[in-house]
Amino acid sequence: MQKRITIAIDGHSSCGKSTLAKSLAKKINYIFIDSGAMYRGVTLFCMRNQLIENGTPLTVEVLKHLSEINLSFRYNPKTDKADLFLNDENVEELIRLPDVAANVSKIATIKEVRQKLVDEQQKMGVKGGIIMDGRDIGSVVFPSAELKLFVTASNEIRAQRRFDELVSKGIQTTFQEVYDNLVQRDELDSNRTESPLIQTSDAVVIDTTLLTREEQLDLAYQLYQKTIA
Repeated sequence: MQKRITIAIDGHSSCGKSTLAKSLAKKINYIFIDSGAMYRGVTLFCMRNQLIENGTPLTVEVLKHLSEINLSFRYNPKTDKADLFLNDENVEELIRLPDVAANVSKIATIKEVRQKLVDEQQKMGVKGGIIMDGRDIGSVVFPSAELKLFVTASNEIRAQRRFDELVSKGIQTTFQEVYDNLVQRDELDSNRTESPLIQTSDAVVIDTTLLTREEQLDLAYQLYQKTIA
């Protein structure tokens, strides 16, 4: 019986890491955990409870409410994917909206929020057999992961992918708005004090700019096979 390892996938938003993680998890029968969805869930809670004022989190108030936030993933047979539930409400679609995306990196800078979610993520990965994607998976959540991937792509390609996704869902936006949001999130994710997005020295880089989804999956699968060999 093959050892079930932990695979950590990091990278900026809209570089294709979640799509790759989901596809690889399905191919090798692993559990996929979207850590970014968890931060989006906390952000949605804060927005609903007026804990963000003029784009700035009210940190003291956020900390007072942290214990009221319960996040879980539940399998959705209609989509064959795991949806995020916030306090027993399916919020999978709501957390993908632009206003949540505009605030999530700011919520993610709060030390106590990261500590809460990292603790929950580490519990999910105790037995291995999982693929988790995010910003600090290889550096903080699973520093001992057997396979670490760092996914990247050009800003233009990332913005176009995100713009196309939003348009397909009927969400009104412009390419420039999406592009500016990505650049702003990159800045916050890479320069925050708590668990900034970094490429660890033992991570394998996958640049998805010119790769199809099938080519990305093939490459990741080859790296997986090499790791467990």
